[in-house]
Amino acid sequence: MNLQSMAEGAAKLLKERKETISVAESSAGGIISAGLLSVPGASAYYAGGTVIYTKASRKIFLELPMDELKGLKPLTGEMALVFARSIQRTMGSTWGIAELGVAGPGGTPYSDEVGISVIALAGPDEVSETVITGHDDREKNMFEFSSRAFQLIERALA
Repeated sequence: MNLQSMAEGAAKLLKERKETISVAESSAGGIISAGLLSVPGASAYYAGGTVIYTKASRKIFLELPMDELKGLKPLTGEMALVFARSIQRTMGSTWGIAELGVAGPGGTPYSDEVGISVIALAGPDEVSETVITGHDDREKNMFEFSSRAFQLIERALA
């Protein structure tokens, strides 16, 4: 899977609409940002991004409103939307996308299910989706989660 080919549809729509996006990704590990940056002209639409793999990184980079997280179940669309709104607000972008998941090969304290990711996009519209790959290949899951994030951006902006 090629980074540029995965991201070029989302990048094209962002450029055409003259909109920006910021990224908060967890188990994708930076692949969403790398994909967006691999498309020439990324400075027109990429506001910035961070890997929020730990609680400490989420707290520092997202300036999360803790009251909004109370009572939210991990790995849900609602939680991913809070993260997407937070990165959008923090970076001042048109859109914020957040990805939370379990790439494998083992589970996490939040989920025993491996190969699951929740992706949310916040901005003029809000949408989230859950991705279940059905396998525990860590790298393959990271790329699959990222590919699905680009597809979500394309659907929302089309």
